[in-house]
Amino acid sequence: MLRVVVMVSGGGTNLQAIIDGVENGTITNTEIVGVISNNKNAYALERAEKHGIPGECISPKEFDSRAAFNETLLARVNHYQPDLIVLAGFLVVIPAEMIQSYPNRIINIHPSLIPSFCGTGYYGLKVHEAALARGVKVVGATVHFVDEGTDTGPIILQKAVSVEQGDTPEVLQRRVMEQAEWVIMPRAIDLIANGKVTVENGKTSIKYSE
Repeated sequence: MLRVVVMVSGGGTNLQAIIDGVENGTITNTEIVGVISNNKNAYALERAEKHGIPGECISPKEFDSRAAFNETLLARVNHYQPDLIVLAGFLVVIPAEMIQSYPNRIINIHPSLIPSFCGTGYYGLKVHEAALARGVKVVGATVHFVDEGTDTGPIILQKAVSVEQGDTPEVLQRRVMEQAEWVIMPRAIDLIANGKVTVENGKTSIKYSE
């Protein structure tokens, strides 16, 4: 059974997609053992509570230094003994110590087709604003492993989404979530839970057949 900790800063729509996947059986061999947010008012924590999942807030604002925050965050993650850490809209830089402690065991969802519109400064609506400003016709989402860079880890899954006439950043964001993020994040977790994703020389290999 894959023990998963989900880290999230906001509403938790991707968290909900994961919860739904576990409950309806599209994500198999998986248990969500904890939810961590840096925002005490994050609706994601309410989602966790409604489904009987332990949740807690660990905010950098509550610590005298980032080093102290990083130490506590890693300790609380370790407390859950996770096999996989899922960043589902977690807007805090993950400490290097955590990445080193969990190599190829941290995944992130990014609302673009990496390498487009990714890296420092590209998050949330900013990604969709940049895509519309550039005039691209196809956007999407990417699930990737987390390494020391920003959106640079090995890609697991991607799914394309069409840009439509008259799209606003908010409308496009919603379509990318519905058509891509909420599809490929649960799928990636299921693949990992069933030993179908391997990483070698910085690239992923996926086995779809039984």
